[in-house]
Amino acid sequence: MRLRRRPARPDTEAVRTWAVCSALLDYPTEQLLASLGDLAALVPGHPHLTPLLDHVRRTPLAQLQQDYVATFDHTRKCALYLTYFAYGDTRRRGAALVHFKDAYRRGGVEWDDDLGELPDHLCAVLQFGATVDPDIARSLLLEHRAGVEMLRLALTGWRNDDGTTGSPWAAALVALCDTLPELAGTEADAVRRLVEQGPPAEQVGLAGYAADPALASGPALISSATIPVGAPR
Repeated sequence: MRLRRRPARPDTEAVRTWAVCSALLDYPTEQLLASLGDLAALVPGHPHLTPLLDHVRRTPLAQLQQDYVATFDHTRKCALYLTYFAYGDTRRRGAALVHFKDAYRRGGVEWDDDLGELPDHLCAVLQFGATVDPDIARSLLLEHRAGVEMLRLALTGWRNDDGTTGSPWAAALVALCDTLPELAGTEADAVRRLVEQGPPAEQVGLAGYAADPALASGPALISSATIPVGAPR
């Protein structure tokens, strides 16, 4: 009989990385700019996150917001919603979203649907892992590892207006992926399929879940009252 090895518990460095990635991948606000010093202190000298923090610090907020919307809200390939990559706009996605709510509930918090946000938003998962239950968050990330990698590839290959390649936010995905096991076997195959075929595209079955969040406008709304914000454990 073969025993399946239990994934290693996230260490303190990984959890701090998740906290910073959660903040940097959310819609840029004055609150984010005011917290840059605290975020930098969580990951001093990080090879990927320090340059991203510097980019956010030196870029005017209005420009950051414009770039963020163009990157995450207007392109499917850079969707921050993890179940989108696995299920697209299909009936099965609704059940997957319920699974995220159940996971948060197991950690002792409730997802508030009145916020108008979906529970599979990457920032919410990372914030949950950094402040509530890293083990549950890690499980969610590993279940949707192919989507995380697809997002990393999309941001790494992003074409900028000046002709350069690579979104500044790619650094956050690289940092996140560095906290997860190396891709192998079926996970690597799943990423290849996503690159070749893209997510499923059945436009039904998502009533109440915003059928196409990847094309929604406006900032992500991750509520501190729902997913508590605080120092990483």
